Amino acid sequence: MKRIASNLAIAVLGGFVSLGIYKAFEQKATPIKLEEPSAENKLVNLMTVEPAMGIDYITAAEKTVNGVVHVKTEGTVEYRQQAFDPLRQFLYGNGNIERQFNQPIKGAGSGVIISEDGYMVTNNHVIQNADIINVTLNNKKTYKAQLVGTDPTTDLAVLKIEEKGLPYLGYGNSDDLRIGEWVLAVGNPFNLTSTVTAGIVSAKSRDINILENDPFTGLNSIESFIQTDAAVNPGNSGGALVNTHGELIGINAAIKSNTGSFAGYSFAIPSNIVKKVVDDIIEYGNVQRAFIGINIQNIDDKIAEDKNINSRNGVYVNGLAENGSAKEAGLKEGDIITHVNKHAVNSVNELQAKVGEYRPGDEIEVSINRNGSLIQKKVQLRNFEGNTKIIKDSENQLFKKLGVKLEEVEKEELKDLEIKGGVKVKELYPGKFKSAGVREGFIITQIGNEQVNSIEDLVSILQNKTGGILLQGRYENGREAYYAFGL
Repeated sequence: MKRIASNLAIAVLGGFVSLGIYKAFEQKATPIKLEEPSAENKLVNLMTVEPAMGIDYITAAEKTVNGVVHVKTEGTVEYRQQAFDPLRQFLYGNGNIERQFNQPIKGAGSGVIISEDGYMVTNNHVIQNADIINVTLNNKKTYKAQLVGTDPTTDLAVLKIEEKGLPYLGYGNSDDLRIGEWVLAVGNPFNLTSTVTAGIVSAKSRDINILENDPFTGLNSIESFIQTDAAVNPGNSGGALVNTHGELIGINAAIKSNTGSFAGYSFAIPSNIVKKVVDDIIEYGNVQRAFIGINIQNIDDKIAEDKNINSRNGVYVNGLAENGSAKEAGLKEGDIITHVNKHAVNSVNELQAKVGEYRPGDEIEVSINRNGSLIQKKVQLRNFEGNTKIIKDSENQLFKKLGVKLEEVEKEELKDLEIKGGVKVKELYPGKFKSAGVREGFIITQIGNEQVNSIEDLVSILQNKTGGILLQGRYENGREAYYAFGL
């Protein structure tokens, strides 16, 4: 019994000693402090971020759906069909005939409200050939819309309804988009109204070669699409692509698919291009495109080897317009354009898109790499006529009526032909010139008794003229010619 009590006392004493030692060390110990990693090295725990992203999705979706409309169109398409008439063949020796008929069509797509007083933007291909355009808001109210204007070279169109106090989407800066950033696509696929899908920005400045140039003005199409993997299907065209703040950063326009339905990739027109085109159409009735006056190409392995270029960054200048703004500003053939207003450009379509954000008369800063030296040049942009004035929509309509694309004549050619001035017919399309027998290469020197020295002169003479028109000029071989037609 004494032994048990003795052992118990020793055990209790040992416990107190151990506890005392632990407490002594506990009082002296300092907690380990984990340093916060720098912004560059900080790792993101995706499991904790995802709920926050979900909240952003909800906020962005709620801010967006009321600003996206359902566009429905009715119209007609003209078809021409070749046929053979045996009786005509027997009587006249030519039995080939062409039949023309109209086919009623209906279409549907999406649009985005951009102002509280009823201006909307959609794709040009959504309203093409439409005689009637109706838009339905998210509150199910339907309005008849008026077409304000279109720009096929960017596949954009502006609509207007008579209403006030509408919910609308504000523009975001599409230049700030980053690869991997989350975005939402909002539209009406397969007539399923107010559909929201999510994805990431897969690439920027994509050229998928789906838009055509304007043959009458010579305006190049601008393809610098935002590529995403947000699900987009027929009916989404003209709808909104927004960031997680609910800002409009693109207009959904196309999908890449072998089936016609979504197969992993969709493409949107960047908001910076959209805003400029829409503002121009509302203010001037047509797009004011600016030109820098250069011929450019992407720097691939062949160009890099042929020209002894070390870097693939930038766009190679392989020619300059004789009277263009780039030549006047001091750019040279062989220069490599790396930045426009400090924004990096590494492809032809990226450079065209950036210049396309400005109007004739605007001045931009171009950064160039010239034989390894970095140089900045100030360039004042010009319109397709070679000056800085605003091109009226009536001028565009004139070129379409004439069916012609014109260009200025080089000084050397004027000297060789012994003429003071003129404008050359570069390309012809169905219109007044072609019907009158004018051929490509014809240099117009006079209209009636008035001298023509520039495209601006021709427009000034013909814009408000009616009745008979007499063209005088000569071809590149020196032969004089005269053509008459009515306006």
